Amino acid sequence: MITLYDYELSGNCYKLRLFLAILGLAHDIVPIDFYPGREHKSEAFLRLNPRGQLPVLVDDGEVLTDSQAILVHLAGKYDASGRWYPSTDPAVLSEIEDWHGFAEQLTGTVSAARLHIAMGYPFDLDKAQAGAHRLFRRLDEHLWFGERAGREWLCGAAEPTTADIACFPYVALSEEGGVSRQDYPAIRRWVDRVKRIGGFVTMSGIFPAGPAVQAGPRGTTGSP
Repeated sequence: MITLYDYELSGNCYKLRLFLAILGLAHDIVPIDFYPGREHKSEAFLRLNPRGQLPVLVDDGEVLTDSQAILVHLAGKYDASGRWYPSTDPAVLSEIEDWHGFAEQLTGTVSAARLHIAMGYPFDLDKAQAGAHRLFRRLDEHLWFGERAGREWLCGAAEPTTADIACFPYVALSEEGGVSRQDYPAIRRWVDRVKRIGGFVTMSGIFPAGPAVQAGPRGTTGSP
């Protein structure tokens, strides 16, 4: 049995709800009052995760406490197709791990800006937003060149991987941190592609994909 200790507005929790839905895995949700209750710092929660952080996933008694590690666990244990974390392809695996690290950088920038604006966390907003834009420039360029090489996803695999799931939430929630995606057209197209993956679910601030758009030059879609 899978149990997810969850905060509805957390992007790191959402990526697990999203992946569980995509994989079609039954699971229980235990809501944690992250804000304003700070239940993740309570004695009871610290016995589960001494780091005092969300998300936490318990799978048949095994306790996992890092969102990227949990994605790998779920893909390795439950994805019979092997596409989400292709363990037999070292080149793609190295790419995936690089983008998992990128997802952690998004948490330290985009998420920090969002927490400052929405919940008053004492982060340096200007620094967080500037860091987010540096990451977005790198991401947009990577996706732009990828589209021209016929690649739709973050890694060289023909289908999405856990890398796309890891990076998606805080990119899609960036406007809540005052980080506009207006100047990043390849990012906007990629966000739309992720929203069209079978089993996709939304959260507050992340909406379903809109109507499909016509293919653009060289197979790209959406506005320039």
